[in-house]
Order: sequence, then structure tokens, then C-alpha cells
Amino acid sequence: MADKIRVAIAGVGNCTSALVQGIHYYGNGAGKDAIGLMHYDLGGYCPGDIEVVAAYDIDARKVGQDLAQAIWALPNCTARFAPDVPATGTVVRMGKVLDGFAPHMRHYPEQYAFVVADAPEPTKEEVVRHLKETGAEVLCNYLPVGSEEATRFYAECALEAGCALVNNIPVFIASDAEWALRFQRANLPIVGDDIKSQLGATIVHRVLTHLFKLRGIKLEHTYQLNTAGNTDFLNMLDRSRLYSKKESKTEAVQSQTRIRLDSEDIHIGPSDWVAWQKDNKVCFIRMEGRQFGDLPMNLELRLSVEDSPNSAGVGIDAIRCCKLALDRGIGGPLYSASAYFMKHPPRQFSDDEAYRLTEAFIRGERED
Repeated sequence: MADKIRVAIAGVGNCTSALVQGIHYYGNGAGKDAIGLMHYDLGGYCPGDIEVVAAYDIDARKVGQDLAQAIWALPNCTARFAPDVPATGTVVRMGKVLDGFAPHMRHYPEQYAFVVADAPEPTKEEVVRHLKETGAEVLCNYLPVGSEEATRFYAECALEAGCALVNNIPVFIASDAEWALRFQRANLPIVGDDIKSQLGATIVHRVLTHLFKLRGIKLEHTYQLNTAGNTDFLNMLDRSRLYSKKESKTEAVQSQTRIRLDSEDIHIGPSDWVAWQKDNKVCFIRMEGRQFGDLPMNLELRLSVEDSPNSAGVGIDAIRCCKLALDRGIGGPLYSASAYFMKHPPRQFSDDEAYRLTEAFIRGERED
């Protein structure tokens, strides 16, 4: 297919940096044999077919910059695996602030925190007009965790502008019945909520929990503790912003248990910000259970990943699934893609089942 997938992005942080780098990296000669993609060709669309035509942020160091420069601006700190991203012609516009950052971040040094731009915030009408003018087809939400009001603002803009939505954060839109119905009535696809990394803490924890169930092990207690030094983890030091995040991550694991654990027997969530780790995320998982003969067993795992690139390939696939749905006239939640790519989808499946359903959707064998 020769068509471009015209994408708008809300939030030009580390995840957007990894996404933009990945579009260039895999579209610039890396080709089908490149490492790190679940799909190079997805329904006829390749990563290089994605074009970011609109971007919104609230940081003074990003607003007004070409997207290719803004992705390197502080406080972004992710790995530079494609440092030669050319100018895009897409200038980052001032976004809507609302609850898009945690107030405590004002008190940290500039290399770690937001510097809110002194620029007029757009109205919903202005964002909708800009989305239409740029021809955006898919809006990706990469706002910070806890941006409940800001996420709903951009979801409203997507509906009015006629854009599909990929909701990468744990604000419940695709998994909220009222929002899902609104996207269905508008015949606009939505994938959400809260992106799973390619091979991160949640997917590993889910698969191990499912394995315990398949192998007859009774899971009694489990925790997942995470540390990183990026703005995502600094933002989450404000625990009041974590309700949806903890629900999303916990339910992702609970959905794979044979018998749901009591709340005191499962702890899954962000743990702390360690500045020198930058975008490296370290995860610690412990699982305690009972095996044959009612004998105790336990498993401990340490996982270290570059956090933002770990989700970028999943984001590229989610965008392309939305484009396929647009091409086919399918609106509302994409249940298989959401279950495969997201932690808190409208419907939970095991990951192998979600994979099979998503592949069938890509091939056009199911409408979803």
C-alpha cells in the first residue's frame, strides 16, 4: 500500500521519542530482517508508512520546535538508537495543560522536570481544526500517567475530528463502556488502555501467572516492584495519580490467575524514581505458590530494559491496526488488538489467545 498513516501525538516525551526514532529506523533501510518488531509488514503497512503530522506538548523546550528536535529536548532521556532523524516539518504545538503534569515536578531540577511553556493553551475547537487541517487519521495519547482530564480532552478532540485513538496510558477510555459506545457510534476505532511493553514487567508477569495456572501451581502471593529514572516514574511519585495505573497493572495479572488473589496477596505497581537509571527500568517479580504435595515453591526474577523503546514497536503495531480498521470501516474498540497490545483492554484474554485473534484480525478473517 502506498498510503501514509497520518498520526497525531499528544505528549512528546520519551515514548514519543522512541516511536519517532523507530519510524525512521525501520523505514530507513532496516527492512524485513530488522530486530525488534513483532510485524514489519502489518496488513500491507510498514513502519515507514507512518507519518506524524501533528504533535502537542506543554514543555517550553519542545513547543515551537520541529518534532525531530523536540524528541531530544529535556527532560527526555531515552536511548538514541536513531540519532539522525531528519526534520519532519511538524512543529510541536502548545497543548492543553489541565492535569497533564504533577505539581511536585516543578520543584525538581530542569533536567528532570517539566518547564511549562508560557503560551496560550488551545481550545478544543482549535485542536479539532488542526487535526482536520493536517489530515490526522490516528491520535496517539502519550500523556503522563494520571492525566485523566487531559486524556478525556484529547479523546473528545479525536471524536470530533474523526480520528481513531490509540490510548497508551492508564486512563480508561476503550475499557469504559460509555466512551467505547461513543467511538462505536462515530465508527472510529480505538485501541486501549495502557500499553504493554514488547517484553516488559507486565507481559512477563502475566505469562508466568498463566504458566502457574497451566501447570497446576497454586499462586498464593506475588509482587512486582519497578524503578526507573525517567519523567514517567518521577511523575508517579505523586501517588494520587496512580489509582488507574495500579488497577490496570494489577488486573492485567489477576486476569491470568486460576483463583483471584485477595488484595493483600498481590502488589503490582511503580515503586520509586532513581534518577541515575534514566530510561532504564528495573523490575523485580516474586511469586510464591504451592506445588505437588502442597509443598511450597517460589520464583524470583529481575528484568532490566530500556523502558520507552520497549513499548514503541507495540505502538507502531497499534497504529497500523487502527489504520486497517479505518480502511475496513470498522469502529469502536478493537478487542483483539487491545487485548494483545494493552494492559487494561475492554476484554481480557490470555496472551497467546490475544495473539491468535489479532493475527486473524490483521488477515481480515474477523472484524473484531
